[in-house]
Amino acid sequence: MVLPVPNLDDRRFQDLVDDAKRLVQQRCPEWTNHNVSDPGVTLIETFAFMTDQLLYRLNRVPDRMYLTFLELVGLRMLPPTPARVPVTFWLSAPATTDLTVAAGTRVGTVRTEATPSVEFATMADLVIPPTSLTRLATEAAGGWADHTDTLRGTFAAFGTPPEIDDALLVGLDNPAPNCAVLLDFDGRVDGVGVNPKRPPLVWEAWTGSAWTECLMDVDETGGLNRPGTVVLHVPAGHTAGVLGGERAAWLRARVVEPEEGQPPYTSAPIVHGLSACTIGGTTEALHGDLVLAESLGEAEGVPGQVFQVSRSPILAGAGAPVVETSSDDGWQPWTQVEHFAASTATDRHFVLDAWAGQVLFGPAVREPDGTLRHYGQVPPKYAQVRIRGYVTGGGQDGNVTAGAIQTLKSSIPFVAGVTNPRPAQGGVDGETLDQAKVRGPLLMRARSRAVTTEDYEALAREAAPDVARVRCIAAGSVDVTPGSVRVLVVPAASSDHGRVLFENLLPPAETLDAIVRRLDETRVVGTRVIVEPPLYRGITAVGTLVARPRVRLERVRTDAMAALYRFLNPLPGGGPDGDGWPFGRPVQAGELFGLLQRVSGVALVEDVRLFTADPVTGVRGTETQRVDLEANSLVFSFDHQIRIEEH
Repeated sequence: MVLPVPNLDDRRFQDLVDDAKRLVQQRCPEWTNHNVSDPGVTLIETFAFMTDQLLYRLNRVPDRMYLTFLELVGLRMLPPTPARVPVTFWLSAPATTDLTVAAGTRVGTVRTEATPSVEFATMADLVIPPTSLTRLATEAAGGWADHTDTLRGTFAAFGTPPEIDDALLVGLDNPAPNCAVLLDFDGRVDGVGVNPKRPPLVWEAWTGSAWTECLMDVDETGGLNRPGTVVLHVPAGHTAGVLGGERAAWLRARVVEPEEGQPPYTSAPIVHGLSACTIGGTTEALHGDLVLAESLGEAEGVPGQVFQVSRSPILAGAGAPVVETSSDDGWQPWTQVEHFAASTATDRHFVLDAWAGQVLFGPAVREPDGTLRHYGQVPPKYAQVRIRGYVTGGGQDGNVTAGAIQTLKSSIPFVAGVTNPRPAQGGVDGETLDQAKVRGPLLMRARSRAVTTEDYEALAREAAPDVARVRCIAAGSVDVTPGSVRVLVVPAASSDHGRVLFENLLPPAETLDAIVRRLDETRVVGTRVIVEPPLYRGITAVGTLVARPRVRLERVRTDAMAALYRFLNPLPGGGPDGDGWPFGRPVQAGELFGLLQRVSGVALVEDVRLFTADPVTGVRGTETQRVDLEANSLVFSFDHQIRIEEH
């Protein structure tokens, strides 16, 4: 690929002319005519022009040679990665027949005067089938009981009294994988019920071999305490099965252990009626533009031919695009490889330069004996070459918060709206030239072998370019046993004015697996590699600020909270230097005083207190002026509190 060459010469023609005129005033003060019509000034401009050309070329030689060398050793700049997010298409009415939302459907965030819309594209067809209730049963300590025939009567949803794992089972006529199912419940609770905001109840779907939890979207019943609707996001593996001798696509509401301090069920909900229907479907979308198919041109039948795609860079982590050539038997697929070193003349291999957007076919090399060796098969002359299923776009802007996607970019029949129940994650900007220049010496030294900590970090980023930060800890450090290394991974996550949810700081299992596989291939024999997220320490800051006269107090409070969340943030963009909070760096109340004092509209920072907080349980620690972190841990902002007083 061709790496962009930076413009490093900061001296131009006019700078040289001005310098020469200043020297003339010092060395020859009797020369007073410095107008452009003066012959002496003409000579100065002539020599300035020649010097400008000389400096321009000489100053570019070292970097040009350096970048050319990186190109020769095989360095390819890492392309952006797209944020991924589940999006739910809501129907205007319950489904009565199969409805398909085609792949490539575009959705986006709301456009404002200050920010453009962030657009996403679905990656696969989404089929939303109709469903209805066909079976209804309960499962308790007394065994299985079918209530389908007595649905119009009344029966207890659980045992008397309810016990852990008692369940109300709902059988649908059709499986509804990746769909939003609405259950219309009519019933009541006799006696004292549970906390309707935090009921000890979980909804699950049968996925063939086990029960999988459903994401709850709406629960107007408060845990089956009162009549209302329940909207569930059914997982992908939902399928029909035989339970209690009855075949259906089963859902169930199961009693679980109540949370600490919450009451359990003391009496079972009484069911008067229940119905079910499909009102939506969920599929994955990527922050980028999906190109379903594109013609690249006609092959010339020669080795080493290069084809340019119309849109670049091609995103990493969005699935491998398919390259095909035409033949008498139809379209022939080609296999993507990292390089042509192991390719033979019969292998249909190609290399994809994602950053430059180029498809490269194998070259031919002249051997010492005069023969010509082909590294990869040559596409036949006049064959048409096309690429299918590549994605372009991506970047960090795609890490939007939950509920941010609300706009359909094209009208879809029977679809009323769209939203994202979870935040988008994984969007990372492409590698910059400065970052590539740092990675180049590591690539040359290690040659894809993990020896030093820098090697592990570079290879982990290559394996999972959708991570935000990587840190390798060698043996001999704290919490690292001899013969092993720890690789700490911080994923790219969405933030709302700097605020990041704790669950979004845990990398997905597939990301960790990709890094493990890559490092297992390149590690030194006998080295044990542990890949995991870092330890996060929750920090809560409580402050009292005095606002300046005639300012909006709520705006000052919002800006102060955003400043705290951005500063005490482990992701890039946060921390004292904007690279994320440094590993092991302590947090001191004094620097928060300075941070809040710089917020617009703040006249005085009266008080700032620090507390540690458990991000899982929310338990706050004792007040302190300094929070010391373990050597390889990071801070995480947890529920800051700011009080604003008028001047």
